Amino acid sequence: MEPDRSRCQFVTAVTAATKAIAIAALLAVSPSTSAQTQKTADLETSSAWKPVEDALGRSGQMQPGDVIKFSMPRKDLHISLKGVEIKAPLALGSWLAFKKNGNEAMVMGDLVLTEDEVEPVMMKLQEGGIHESAIHNHLLGEVPHVMYMHVASHGDATQMAKALHAAIALTKAQAADNSPTPAAVVDLGFDQKQVEQILGHAGKVNGGVLQVSIPRSEAITDSGMTVPPSMGVATALNFQSTGAGKAAVTGDFVLLASEVNPVIKTLRESGIEVTALHSHMLSEEPRLFFMHFWANDDAVKLAKGLRAALDKTNSAK
Repeated sequence: MEPDRSRCQFVTAVTAATKAIAIAALLAVSPSTSAQTQKTADLETSSAWKPVEDALGRSGQMQPGDVIKFSMPRKDLHISLKGVEIKAPLALGSWLAFKKNGNEAMVMGDLVLTEDEVEPVMMKLQEGGIHESAIHNHLLGEVPHVMYMHVASHGDATQMAKALHAAIALTKAQAADNSPTPAAVVDLGFDQKQVEQILGHAGKVNGGVLQVSIPRSEAITDSGMTVPPSMGVATALNFQSTGAGKAAVTGDFVLLASEVNPVIKTLRESGIEVTALHSHMLSEEPRLFFMHFWANDDAVKLAKGLRAALDKTNSAK
């Protein structure tokens, strides 16, 4: 009987040691391993959108909330407003964002168009089953005049991408440049850090423009589907240097009805012009209004005015 008892003790010891090794291995996973796992997951998610990228003829960027976003700045347009040559990232950035919705997808976006492009693009989108949710101005007094066509549609992601590509092909927009852009340190001509501190949110520099995005605090849905901030429901504040510490600012506040007039009053008191007030969507909950603005003044002063307006909203702190 002694040999059997010894064998059982040996097996028990080996089993315990094996478990200990396995636990130690799990505990020893390094941050770099976790990061690699996340990177692999992101690549798998991105590859699932490859048919959409192929249909649009351009690469997208994954955003929080499992959204893929396509930026299409109208670099072909030369627009000026009150002596300011507008850079594409300031106010001429067409974009499209897709999110899965079961076996289908939702697409939302904003196409920057010249006046003669509006009608043919609208007809092509309608032919392709893409729904428009708004057509309007964002600026006042720009030369030449541009319009903004918002889309909000549901269906097969690839088919919607093909329809959108066919419509965009009717514009003078430049072909996609999918080559990587090298990172560069840009002197914006104003105190970026101070502006971000005043706004309470960090931004990103895109094409010489500081872009700050502030999501709302409440959940937003469209046709029962949650709409992440990256699909166009976050307040956007853009700063383009105009020299000597000054900046042209534009963008849009995303507002509830009760916030509209308090924000108008605050912006006007800060010397910031309200240039448009309208909807971008058709079936969102809660009901949202989008307020566009313009000013060209000391960047820090304008940041304080924009922050005062933000404080009138239920935005993320």
